[in-house]
Amino acid sequence: MLRVASTSLLRRGGGLKIASLKTIDDLVCGAKQEEIGLCVRKFSGSGGASCPSLSIWRGRKKEMGKEGLIIVKELKRLKSNPVRLDRFMQAQVSRLLKTDLFAVLAEFQRQDQVFLSMKIYETVRKEIWYRPDMFFYRDMLMMLARNKEVKETKRVWEDLKREEVLFDQHTYGDIIRSFLDSGLQTVAVEIYEDMRQSPDPPLSLPYRVILKGLLPYPELRERVKDDFLELFPNMVMHDSSEDLCDDDELGSESENEKSLND
Repeated sequence: MLRVASTSLLRRGGGLKIASLKTIDDLVCGAKQEEIGLCVRKFSGSGGASCPSLSIWRGRKKEMGKEGLIIVKELKRLKSNPVRLDRFMQAQVSRLLKTDLFAVLAEFQRQDQVFLSMKIYETVRKEIWYRPDMFFYRDMLMMLARNKEVKETKRVWEDLKREEVLFDQHTYGDIIRSFLDSGLQTVAVEIYEDMRQSPDPPLSLPYRVILKGLLPYPELRERVKDDFLELFPNMVMHDSSEDLCDDDELGSESENEKSLND
């Protein structure tokens, strides 16, 4: 009789343990599904391209591997031979890991190798893991601005508009300032018009960055100044370059404004 009772208790205990384990598994599975759902909602709500946690490009600044270094050297050697360059791109560059491919692109951007940067840019956009990314396009545009490449800028701009990439206000300000500093005011104005139509609420700091870059262009500056005063009627905008915030002050203000937005 005792043996029957102990067997019954063991069965009941085993049943309780199994039930408990099933409950824990269900909770863990449910938590994981909830985390995945939250991540998807954040990604969708932010337009995908501008979601920092899911960016394919923000974490690109890693040490380049040996294979990446060889690819950079070989591409620079072959860039004057289109046939051999394309063969090498298909045979070797297409085999690079994502991090190495980003490192190669970042290195060509650093060296202002426009032709090779565009080659890697096209390769990245053909990869199966590629997703439209604000930081990816920002770095391409700023490199093209430094090198005064209007034709390639229009090509990249058409790609990002087709992929519905959205820049934040600070990124708009940085890109427009880069084109102004390079003397490409026509391109800067076109990007500024796109900034004015952005769904993001306007911020004062990007406008100050743009106005500082517009000092050599007084007519354009008056136009942007009017927009600034319309958007921020309680703020004072000085006209002289001495009174305008210097770069260090703009940098500290940028950090403060960004921290408030986070």
